[in-house]
This record gives sequence, C-alpha cells and structure tokens, in this order.
Amino acid sequence: MLRKQGMGGKLLAIGLVLLLALAVGGCGRKVGVAPDNGVDISAEPAPSREKVILYFGDKEAMYLLAEERELAKGEEPLAEVIINELIKGPQQAEAVRTIPEGSKLLSLSVEEGVAYVNFSREFQTKHWGGSAGESMTVYSVVNSLAELPDIEKVQFLLEGNKEESILGHIGTASPIEPNWDLVAK
Repeated sequence: MLRKQGMGGKLLAIGLVLLLALAVGGCGRKVGVAPDNGVDISAEPAPSREKVILYFGDKEAMYLLAEERELAKGEEPLAEVIINELIKGPQQAEAVRTIPEGSKLLSLSVEEGVAYVNFSREFQTKHWGGSAGESMTVYSVVNSLAELPDIEKVQFLLEGNKEESILGHIGTASPIEPNWDLVAK
C-alpha cells in the first residue's frame, strides 16, 4: 500500500511539473505576444492619411494653383500639417513657393472658425516682397486652411503678435477670409 501511494505521489508531482511547464511555456508561444496573423497590435496607431488641397502661386504671381496631396496625419492637427507642407513648397513644376524658406510655424490654434497661425519672424524678413507676392503668400495660407471644415478665416501672427500688415500691402490686424477668385480655373 505504501508503494502505491509513493508511485501516486510521484505521478502527481510529474503531472504538476508538466502542467506548470505548459502554463509558463504556452505550448511554444511566448506569453503576452499575439500570434503573427498580419495584424499590427503595436501600441502606436498608424498615422491616418488625409487628402488635402494646398495652394501655391503661379510663376506670374497672378493666381493660386491647387495641388492635391495625400498627407500622413499623426498626432499633429491637420491644419499644422498643411502649413508645414506649404513651408516645404510645391511639387508641381508650374507652381512657386509662397512661404519664404526658413519660416517656421510656431503655433496654430482654431477658435470659433478662426485659425490663429503664428509664424517665426523669417516669414516677414525673408519674404521677396511686392504686393502680388504678399497676396500669393497670404491667400496661399488662408485658402489652404479654409479647405478644412472648421476654418473660415485666418489670423496671422508674427512671433505671437498681431501686425497691422506683415509686408505692408495687406492688412493682417484682423482675420482674413479666403479669396477663391485668386484660384486658377
């Protein structure tokens, strides 16, 4: 009788060890790792893609040319992504840059349909000038942002301050509405 209990105890111990090994080992799967079924389960969501329309100047500074882009939108608000794309410049050969190189977007917020776009001083100091050039710059920004459903007007700021005029030709002390007549047909 003792012999049977000893054997049963050994079998019980072996069974427990096997059960523990299976629980820890997971039958060949790593604990806490999902099977590779092609589904990304990483903690960071993949950036979404948004189609937007950006406006750049034509070579004669007469009209704005629409340029459609599909942009990756991560945590950054789409309005900021749009301004940063305008700063990069056009991809079409017939379009020209409207925002001076070296300009930086310092901040952007939207309140009650108005986008408050705060540029670095280079937006003003590195601009090539002229009333036509200024018009292309201002309406490139305003029309591009006004394509978004929550933006109706744009208030320009330089280093956090409202200016009577950024380049001397267009008043920027109050929010500006888009000018769709400048868009080439």
